[in-house]
Amino acid sequence: QVQLVESGGGLVQAGGSLRLSCAASGLTLSRYTMAWFRQAPGEEREFVGAINKNADMQHYAGSVRGRFTISRDNAKNTVYLQMISLKPEDTAVYYCAADDSSVWSTAWQTYIYWGKGTQVTVSS
Repeated sequence: QVQLVESGGGLVQAGGSLRLSCAASGLTLSRYTMAWFRQAPGEEREFVGAINKNADMQHYAGSVRGRFTISRDNAKNTVYLQMISLKPEDTAVYYCAADDSSVWSTAWQTYIYWGKGTQVTVSS
């Protein structure tokens, strides 16, 4: 049974940092493109960024580029999202997702496995 479990969310002041983790089980992480999405109340699920299987390419949404960094440790079956210079508009539930394609997508419908999310709240 495949499970993705996010952790590391919380309440932080604007300008602060958080590091999210996504621990995978039931799959071999190195076979999957991994992505982070977020969803704020009343909003659609939004692509944050993705990292390819070999971790040598990342792609970010314009709203987070330069502030967020995705990394992965395939040996630990874990993906990370380092967030700095957080803004109130970054407040959302953050989800990690896995796709067995070699080409990443910004469309959430592409991803086949999802975690349950972790809440990030940025206060002004």
